[in-house]
Amino acid sequence: MLRISTYYGIPDPVPFLDVDVTGDNLLFLDPHAIRISGGPEPYAQMAATDMDTFFSEVTRCILDGGEDTHRHGLDLLQHFHEPSETCLGMTRTGTHGHGGADQVGTLIWDTLLGNVEALVRIGVLRHLEELPMFVEGIDRDITSDITTRIVFDPLMQFTAAMLDIYPQFTAGSHHTESVERPVWDRHAMRWTTARGRLPVANDRPLLLVPKGWARRNLLMSARRYYETTVLSYVQFTQAVLTSDGKWLKTPKDVLQRRAELKPVRQANVAKTLHAFDDEQDLIAAFERFVDERVDDTTEDGTAA
Repeated sequence: MLRISTYYGIPDPVPFLDVDVTGDNLLFLDPHAIRISGGPEPYAQMAATDMDTFFSEVTRCILDGGEDTHRHGLDLLQHFHEPSETCLGMTRTGTHGHGGADQVGTLIWDTLLGNVEALVRIGVLRHLEELPMFVEGIDRDITSDITTRIVFDPLMQFTAAMLDIYPQFTAGSHHTESVERPVWDRHAMRWTTARGRLPVANDRPLLLVPKGWARRNLLMSARRYYETTVLSYVQFTQAVLTSDGKWLKTPKDVLQRRAELKPVRQANVAKTLHAFDDEQDLIAAFERFVDERVDDTTEDGTAA
């Protein structure tokens, strides 16, 4: 393993993920981790705005319902070519491993127009990080790819700031390279291109990622939502009050064997809608649950 700090001779500690520059690292950019990171600013706020404006535009296209608008919505989701600049994720199981950006975008769009559309229309599906909880096949690797592309501009600006702080990036034989990449324009609400300078490590451009923005597993994953919030809701709705005044709940391992609670993402959609009819927002409850249990993110992205 050859970490960034070692490759460039930068002393610890560093404000960016000190990943191995010779291969992919089993860390994944997590949109919710970015949202609650608290910094560094202004990059965290820029990234959050990028994620929110992008998802807002996609959902607007769904709610509009027009044929032209639907084509535009699908097009917005087809710009997620797998990024290699961060050294994050797993190449074999990123977007390349799932058929490329067009197929990934179509998968998300078809799901948003199908099983998940009701969640969009009632307004409980609000953020990018909620997609993996409901879209089959979208897990930490593709979520990381998608997020990287959407927040590429703030990541480039963060990298530029690090180049100013650490002269080691251009010392000796080290150099930078001018790159042009697709980026999300948070003001025009469309994809455009931007040019910036990135350091070159192991013969490829390197995009630096702030500490706290990546994790080994998504904070808001489908399985975690299912096991904590969805099954708890089912337990509550089916609890029986015994003669001694205690509530008798069906164990979660028993519930998981029921046909109506499989597969996981289908159960997540169905029970989230059912709870909404009961005036309960399970997604908001899950987000509070997650936020209350996040400790300080370590360098390798692990968390409690």
